[in-house]
Amino acid sequence: MKTILDILKQAGGWHPGLYLKVENPPHPTLVIDAMDESGPCGLPALSIAQYIDALAHPEMYFELGHAGGTHLNPFYYRNDYRGEEEWSRFINQDHYTYDTQLHTRHEALAKTWDGTLRSQLFADVFTDRCIVR
Repeated sequence: MKTILDILKQAGGWHPGLYLKVENPPHPTLVIDAMDESGPCGLPALSIAQYIDALAHPEMYFELGHAGGTHLNPFYYRNDYRGEEEWSRFINQDHYTYDTQLHTRHEALAKTWDGTLRSQLFADVFTDRCIVR
C-alpha cells in the first residue's frame, strides 16, 4: 500500500486520532482512520476504506510496522457490496490466530487496491484540507 504510505507521509505520519478524507471525483472517497485499538500484533492499526453511499467498497484494516522499512500488514477485509467480511489475523482467547491462505489473499487484494488508488492519483490530490480535525 505504497499510495497510503505516501499519503500518511504527506499528512505528517501516523498518530492517535488521525483521520484523513481524500475526495477525488469521480472516484469513491478514500478515508484513512487511526484505530483506537492496536492490531493483533500490538502495532498501531489503520482502517482504510473507500465509500460509495456509506457502503465500504472496500475497507481493510492494517497494522503499521517499521521492521525492515515502513509497511502496512493487512488483517481484515470487508466489502459491503459483496457481503464479505474476513479476518486473516486476530486474537482469539488471548492467542494470536493467523490464517495463512486468507492473509495471502488479503495481501493480494491490498496490492491490487494500491494499484487502483495510484492510478486514480489519490496521493497526488492529497492536501492539508484532507486532514479532518
